[in-house]
Amino acid sequence: MFDPDVSIATERLTLRPFGPKDTLRIRSIVQSGAQFLPPGAPARVSGIAPWLMHGVHELRRSGQGIHLAMTDAEGVIVGAISLFKTSWSAGTTEVGYGVHPLYRGRGFATEAVRGLTAWAFDTMGLRRIDLTARLDNLASLRVATKAGFTWEGVVRDAVVDGDGAHDLVLFGLLHYDSRVPPATLSKAELRTQRLLLRRQRPEDAADLAVTGADPLTQRFTGVPRDYSAEHARAYVAHAERRWIRGVGVAWTAAELATGRYAVNVDLRDLDWTGRTAEVGYMTAPWARGKGYAGEAVQAVARWLFERHGFSRLQLRVSPANNASQRVAEKAGFVREGLARASIAGEDMIVYSLIPTDLV
Repeated sequence: MFDPDVSIATERLTLRPFGPKDTLRIRSIVQSGAQFLPPGAPARVSGIAPWLMHGVHELRRSGQGIHLAMTDAEGVIVGAISLFKTSWSAGTTEVGYGVHPLYRGRGFATEAVRGLTAWAFDTMGLRRIDLTARLDNLASLRVATKAGFTWEGVVRDAVVDGDGAHDLVLFGLLHYDSRVPPATLSKAELRTQRLLLRRQRPEDAADLAVTGADPLTQRFTGVPRDYSAEHARAYVAHAERRWIRGVGVAWTAAELATGRYAVNVDLRDLDWTGRTAEVGYMTAPWARGKGYAGEAVQAVARWLFERHGFSRLQLRVSPANNASQRVAEKAGFVREGLARASIAGEDMIVYSLIPTDLV
């Protein structure tokens, strides 16, 4: 059973049970309309006293979990975190959390999850903790990954909210898992003589859509044949999730002089053991013939080799795509051979770049 007087200290937070002393703080939260308290929290001021006295403790009394307040160094409630669906026979539970809107972006959720899961393993003897997050909730996906959870799969249309059905990502943490988050690439901005390689933004979707729908892009890449702004927005979100998982990262390369979108560059198939990756790119129709793609790819390669210690970068190009072959060769890539039926049954020329190829 869960200790009614538990107190878990982390670097900046204390996780402890809610109680009558929290009345004024909960009143201000309820009156503000902030949504982060545990399920069953009062929606009206009149429900605060019975909730703090009884309602918030029912989960603990049932033996299935516990609701705890996240408080900062001044004792202010900045969030809430819970264990629930606990099975003592199986040694499993699930963690959920919420942070006050004014305190988001400070890493409190990750810190609280790490502290509570460590306590659950070390003190309560549990062996597995689940965490679920909506596929489109990038902030929660980052929390789970940073807290050491493993992305185990996507449950399609698992929850229904006011705006429809949503997929859920299922994460798991075992008691013997490393608490160190998986390796990821930093989200650094890169500059070349003419380009700024920056994090993708939602407003890039319009230029991405035009680039993806362009006949040359359609001919030589695997993008959907009816490429639209919706596809572009989904790609930006998917690229962010790949970065969270440590399996890829993408940039928008924009002209330094004008800020205009020029090239999309992405790293994929990251192998952290072998320190290898593959690079791909799409150049906007209005930016072709200026050498932007090669300039951007070479900047990414230098950063990957020098900052993250990778040893090989691969690039695959259609034999019919002479322009892309020139990009690879001008960027310093070495042609290795032909990979038969490499992408969608099509042969591809394989190029590689290693640190000594860069001058």
